[in-house]
Amino acid sequence: MCTARTEQSPHARPKGLAPLQHKKRTNRKSRIVLVGAAALMLLGGTGALAGALEPTDGPPGDGLGQVRGADAPGAIEGEYIVVMKESGKAAPDASLLRSTESVRGLAESLLEETEALGATVERTYSTAFKGFSVRADETEARRLAALPSVAYVEQNGVERGDDMTQINATWGLDRVDQRDLPLNDQYAHITGGGNVRAYVVDSGVSVSYPAFTGRASNGWDFVEDDAVAQDCHGHGTHVAGTVGGAVYGVAKEVKIVAVRVLNCENRGTTADVLAGYDWVAANAQLPAVANVSIGGSASDTKDDAVRGMVEAGVTVAVSAGNDDREACLQSPAREPDVITVAATTAADARWGNSNYGDCVDLFAPGHLIESADYDDPDGTAVWSGTSMAAPHVTGAAALYLAEHPSATPAEVTEALLDGSTEGRVTDAGSGSPNRLLYTRF
Repeated sequence: MCTARTEQSPHARPKGLAPLQHKKRTNRKSRIVLVGAAALMLLGGTGALAGALEPTDGPPGDGLGQVRGADAPGAIEGEYIVVMKESGKAAPDASLLRSTESVRGLAESLLEETEALGATVERTYSTAFKGFSVRADETEARRLAALPSVAYVEQNGVERGDDMTQINATWGLDRVDQRDLPLNDQYAHITGGGNVRAYVVDSGVSVSYPAFTGRASNGWDFVEDDAVAQDCHGHGTHVAGTVGGAVYGVAKEVKIVAVRVLNCENRGTTADVLAGYDWVAANAQLPAVANVSIGGSASDTKDDAVRGMVEAGVTVAVSAGNDDREACLQSPAREPDVITVAATTAADARWGNSNYGDCVDLFAPGHLIESADYDDPDGTAVWSGTSMAAPHVTGAAALYLAEHPSATPAEVTEALLDGSTEGRVTDAGSGSPNRLLYTRF
């Protein structure tokens, strides 16, 4: 299985609380109230959703706020993500939040205000959302959470990729360019997406490999904090090869940009993953798509950050997850503004481990998918997972943007859903839309 995800159990939650679920859409064009509430929370609201995760709670009047996810598996002790409010009387001046430098300065002033003398600001987020990550003790983090300019504080955690199945087969491209089986051993496409950039937020990409014919470049490496986003695991290169590889890619001329947030074990911190999303939101050159084959337990922070990419004009495809359960139970798959992709087999059946449900938008090939291998310039690897399904949709979105470069993410999503093949997926799963990706718009 191949979707990158958090180590935190999607079922993990504070004692006494029911699982937090977002129903993504009542139909393929609607949006849910709960997610809207999450957005209002970021803008300064303090409603029920804002307090849905409350693992630590001080007595009234003690000047301590709450830290989300403190007891979740994979939580990193002493590391926190602070999300700022963006409007209202308690919010900092918007002019202070327009750059990374300004956010860092604001963060330092907040640490002084809470007398967090031993705390250290690690990363800042200025575009996808406003905030910063910090090393601090629990009391210092809770003091930050109590500040009127802070929306919430969430414990940093560990992100990882699911296990992978490597066997030898290929068929995905053949399936997405035709309505019905049997396959005809051909993949037909009108454009290659040469005027579109595809941001692959993953374990990096082997950008110099022949598979990308000089079209792949480094964005940033948030694991090593340098400008070379080299893949040492394989997940990201495989994903990029499906998005835009010369042989196995859907959009064979798209410009690939590698954004590395996962290490050589396909793991990374939530803070680094959020930094990748923020970097794309700040630096994307439109028209653009982004592939996020990363997921895990429900998190407003992750949802807010991927939505920030969409608000920056980037069409984002996300893997539904490989747990054979409701995709609405994890982030960022539950976020309504992204395209959440479940996986099928060559027989048009839902792949057995693929997540399903109301938060899925589309199915795409994800079983036994052949693509580029990260450590062999001329080699290939065959993996299964919703991580392999999502890049088919990312590539298809690039093809649409090549012909409609001014289309918004919502318009791209509508085009893909309206053009999809209906009623072909067997055992699609309760609540799933029976829609299979089709690339010949």
